[in-house]
Amino acid sequence: MTVKRATLADVAQRAGTSTAVVSYVLNDGPRPVSDRLRAKVLRALDELDYRPDHAARALRRVRRWRHLGLLVPDVRLPLFGTLVGQIEVQARERDHLTLIGNTGYDPEREIEFAGAFADSGIDGLVVVGGANGSATAELCRQARIPIVWVHNNRDNVESRVVGADHVDAGRLATAHLVDVHHRENIAFVGGFTAEDVAHGDRETVAQRYAGYLSVVGESAARHIRTDLTPSGVYRAVSRHLAAGPPPDALVVGTYGQAAATVRAVSDAGLRIPQDISLAGYDADPANTYTQLTLTSVQQPIAVIARAALSRVLDTPARAADVPLPPIEIHLAIGESCGCAVPDTVRA
Repeated sequence: MTVKRATLADVAQRAGTSTAVVSYVLNDGPRPVSDRLRAKVLRALDELDYRPDHAARALRRVRRWRHLGLLVPDVRLPLFGTLVGQIEVQARERDHLTLIGNTGYDPEREIEFAGAFADSGIDGLVVVGGANGSATAELCRQARIPIVWVHNNRDNVESRVVGADHVDAGRLATAHLVDVHHRENIAFVGGFTAEDVAHGDRETVAQRYAGYLSVVGESAARHIRTDLTPSGVYRAVSRHLAAGPPPDALVVGTYGQAAATVRAVSDAGLRIPQDISLAGYDADPANTYTQLTLTSVQQPIAVIARAALSRVLDTPARAADVPLPPIEIHLAIGESCGCAVPDTVRA
């Protein structure tokens, strides 16, 4: 049974006064209320468990803030957390508050969030790591909500993705190990098929693997397939190292796999970078107190956030498929590859 919500009129009747006086107490003005009458109103509010109707209040006042929806796979991961922070700050500068949903690359959760955000009246939707692109795009089309894809998009929908060239990122990390450290037996860590990975960043990993292949060639490729979870990565790398001669370098497909890979190498009695050089992607630039800093391909998060917001808030619908300019990446040199002095290598 639904309990009727108390109204201002109910409170006024209980306190023996007018709704205007109740409003003055709730809003601390604009007219004064005597202490005796204020106490009666407050007692009536408590007795009736009165709660203001914030939705109705928002409809009555002049609206300054508009709303932007943002779907992200996992805000706890450094790349996505930094991206969320940048989008939130830049959207606020444009008078938009950001509603955030963690999808976990789950198609059902993505469409559930998208529907809820559409019902709340968002002015645009930013989807990072889309897992249900066709359905989400159709929902936004019907609701006439602009949408932009960031980082990757699992479904083959007719839209452009704002993000880095992940094939070039794979090439950049691998070429550094070959050209600078003269590694000849490089393995790639990461899975990208539906059998390997249920809910994870498999499209980006596949693109980075293609970049890796462009450097080492098919005949020299060594692929350590994983499910992208830390425990799965640790098991897969440990098995690979125990099965035969170890590689002299590893390219790790996502940052979430890096720590587990380092642990597996260490537990196998091998050293990074002396025995195995290591390069990865999207390391947390603020985390400089780890035992070993990761040589990592980095994406310009502020640039990506700015481009995504411009795409969803400024671009006319008819121009949504205009090609996007390439977003520059760079290789941030850490200790894991064998370079002694941190530096930056431009793509």
